[in-house]
Amino acid sequence: MSKTELVEYVAANAGVSKAEAGRVVDATFAGIQEGLKKKGKVSIIGFGTFSAKKRAARDGINPLTKEPLHIAAKVVASFKAGSKLKDALN
Repeated sequence: MSKTELVEYVAANAGVSKAEAGRVVDATFAGIQEGLKKKGKVSIIGFGTFSAKKRAARDGINPLTKEPLHIAAKVVASFKAGSKLKDALN
């Protein structure tokens, strides 16, 4: 499902316009991003938990040239599905 399809789904199920649903979806994503930046974790009970994890610097190999290269440390987002989401998928 794309973001556009998600906005259409929210609009249809919440009885609001697509413009309003788009603002709600954007605000939700912004809230998740802000929560990850400030606290490193966003939990939505039953749905899942977003968390920010530090990935250490490491050495790698360029697959085209086979030359070694250094991959810098960075913070990445991860998601762990909650019980209700897991049950809905099975």
